Amino acid sequence: MAAAVKRRFLLALIVPLALGACGTATPSPAPTVTAKSVAEIQAGDDYNDTDVMFLQMLAYHQKQGLEMTTTAASRSADPQLKTLAQAVQATEKDELSMMQAWLTQWGKATDVDTAASLHADHGGLPATGPAEIKALKTVSAAGFDTAFLNLFLAHQHNAIEMAHLETTQGQNKEAKAFAVRVRESRQAEVQQMLKLMNS
Repeated sequence: MAAAVKRRFLLALIVPLALGACGTATPSPAPTVTAKSVAEIQAGDDYNDTDVMFLQMLAYHQKQGLEMTTTAASRSADPQLKTLAQAVQATEKDELSMMQAWLTQWGKATDVDTAASLHADHGGLPATGPAEIKALKTVSAAGFDTAFLNLFLAHQHNAIEMAHLETTQGQNKEAKAFAVRVRESRQAEVQQMLKLMNS
């Protein structure tokens, strides 16, 4: 298990360099944590409602992201985009497991309640519409890469918004540190995708 996690994190580190080597993107490595720290990190028992909501929202968000990147890994015609999608998958699978473990430790549901009234005070639940995700499976092969990049750019911007909520209103030290990593890694991914769109 540890070896598989380590391989996934090495892939996440390699992707920005691979994109830079082809001349269409510059190296922009996203901050990562070691395989050991992901497997062993504990959030502790000091948390507030924002910490719980952040983890629940981001877990829901990442399940959508995994669905989108799975489609990209199989349908994209661009080797760089395929590599990016696979790296995002590896990182977000590990993050999702960690978030679910923390929520379980706190005795909280690992799924978010999508009722609009519960998210009104922080601008709504940042999420990508199911119809938009489904459309990625049927869009023409020629139009797939552009459709994916447009949708996934907006999707990762949503993650940045959620991370901002946690860093400003959260209480748990580890959750706030994780939010900083999420913000920085998604910003790096956004920059990589913009370069791919403009190449």
